[in-house]
Amino acid sequence: MTEAQSWRQERRRAVAACAVLLAAYFLVPSEPDPNGLRLVLRSLATLLLVVVVVVLVTGRVRGQMAAARQGATAELHALLRLAVLLVAGLLTFALADYVVARSRPEQFVGLQTRVDALYFALTTLTTVGYGDVHAQGQIARVVVCVQMLFSIGVITTGASMVVKQLTSRPRH
Repeated sequence: MTEAQSWRQERRRAVAACAVLLAAYFLVPSEPDPNGLRLVLRSLATLLLVVVVVVLVTGRVRGQMAAARQGATAELHALLRLAVLLVAGLLTFALADYVVARSRPEQFVGLQTRVDALYFALTTLTTVGYGDVHAQGQIARVVVCVQMLFSIGVITTGASMVVKQLTSRPRH
């Protein structure tokens, strides 16, 4: 397989993985639970998923740094895998926000739908924060604090690696 074919195949895989993650985000059931047990279980599962994504992104960043030493093809493949993991992190937080908002509507202002949750997670992780959707309750604020730490520690590191690699590559 040529380098160009390998790149196209990896790019198709990355786009397909992001599409599957996005579809899963919109299809995961999220009905509220009156006694709070589901919220606790979902919160623990979300925390576990965040830890997994953090570990995977950190490993990807290390792999990306190693790939930069191996050559352009390996570097591009590592960048695509990192991008997929960053999308996974964003969608994990969006789902966590949505579940909290559905289980405890008083926790968020302006968060009614999954699109609202995705919008809020994206504005939080990119530090834009328009203020139209915001955390109001203590549970929501804890979730948002974790999102902010994730943003600072993982997203920023991953994004800076991507930008560094893209800007340092010689143009042909």
